[in-house]
Amino acid sequence: MKQQKDVIPPSTHQDVPLQAQFVTITEEEAGQRIDNYLLRICKGVPKSHVYRILRSGEVRVNKGRIDQLYRLVQGDVVRIPPIRIAEKADTTHVPAAEFKVIFEDAQLLVIDKPAGVAVHGGSGVSFGVIEQLRASRPDAKFLELVHRLDRDTSGLLLLAKKRSALTNLHEQMRDGHTDKRYLTMVAGDWKNARQHVKLPLHKYTTADGERRVAVQAEGMPSHTVFSLLKKFKDFALLEAELKTGRTHQIRVHLASSGFAILGDDKYGDFALNRVLLKADATRGALKRMFLHAHQITFTHPDSGKIMTLNAPLAAECERFLVSLGKPLN
Repeated sequence: MKQQKDVIPPSTHQDVPLQAQFVTITEEEAGQRIDNYLLRICKGVPKSHVYRILRSGEVRVNKGRIDQLYRLVQGDVVRIPPIRIAEKADTTHVPAAEFKVIFEDAQLLVIDKPAGVAVHGGSGVSFGVIEQLRASRPDAKFLELVHRLDRDTSGLLLLAKKRSALTNLHEQMRDGHTDKRYLTMVAGDWKNARQHVKLPLHKYTTADGERRVAVQAEGMPSHTVFSLLKKFKDFALLEAELKTGRTHQIRVHLASSGFAILGDDKYGDFALNRVLLKADATRGALKRMFLHAHQITFTHPDSGKIMTLNAPLAAECERFLVSLGKPLN
């Protein structure tokens, strides 16, 4: 993106004095807060420094002072003061990749994400789906994740190709106007045809930096509706309908209810997961978490049309399901 030239790494052009940059805001960039915009384009600059130059008035919009809550408008001219990045430039090579496309138009890209692929870089992962898609589409002016999926979850992932679409879809999700459904298989004797789970969830970080979630009274209100689709001797295939969208919500709601998702390496039954790695006389092998985002319903941000998109159950999960034979119900 053109903004990358607005800051100069310390290892280059040491004899060239830094100068203020003037950037004109495009349609894709409009609508975001000035502080978020600066944090995005000034990669490597400490957050505290970005807020300092905002407070001091060094950042100007249309030659006037603004505060950190100002929302950018198309055509705004932003003055970015001289900034030198304090850390080495990122030399990580991101291999370009495309994924199975479920839907695409000028506003949206919806893909079927495979399990084992992170949606973005970070937390020990150099790159993810978003970085690979940007690498494969160098001419794309705007491409951002609308929501996230866990690395080991497969299925529908929405990306916005315009900032207006991103803002619209975020509003729909915040206001509960989208419907996201997952297919999952759990261990145990699931009884109810339809079951609501409302357990408050609290996010925390482990000593080694891993992100985890636990049920705690002071946690965020969380609600999942589970419907029984197929029941087997030792397992049950469920559809999970998200009423809220918390981190690891389905996984923790099920584990806390006594029904571990097969293959879940954070909240699951670890001994059972090891057994499932090899097939036996009653079933096939399962070498991943059985959680798949199979359906999403939302309003198209441009046309206003109600859209329902589906992604078929991932092949490895489908093979395991078929291997169980005829269900009991």
